[in-house]
Amino acid sequence: MAKKLYVGNLSYNITEEELKNVFTPIGDVQSCKIITDAGTGRSKGFGFVEMTNDEDADKAIATLNGTNVMDRALNVSEARPQTDRAGGRGGRPGGGGRPGGRGGFDRGGSGGRRKEY
Repeated sequence: MAKKLYVGNLSYNITEEELKNVFTPIGDVQSCKIITDAGTGRSKGFGFVEMTNDEDADKAIATLNGTNVMDRALNVSEARPQTDRAGGRGGRPGGGGRPGGRGGFDRGGSGGRRKEY
């Protein structure tokens, strides 16, 4: 069964092909993905490598964790299961704004006039 590995502290310049080439001498790589920023397309400095079998994945962790690649010490560990995310709005449902619909600067009252005493 395939095992997915987290690879952190990647150089921002490394390509998926170069990352795959780091893991290939240890065993069969099923997939390789570097995570990028959606807005800029720039690497976020981490990715995932999926090894074909568990033994190769364990060997990759033992062999490559702490290894320097492009002047960066890699952090290699078993990936945690992905969790559901709220979707970019900080987990707040609804459309924002204030309830009541008063809007503007209208605070009620007498339109800014002071009462004469």
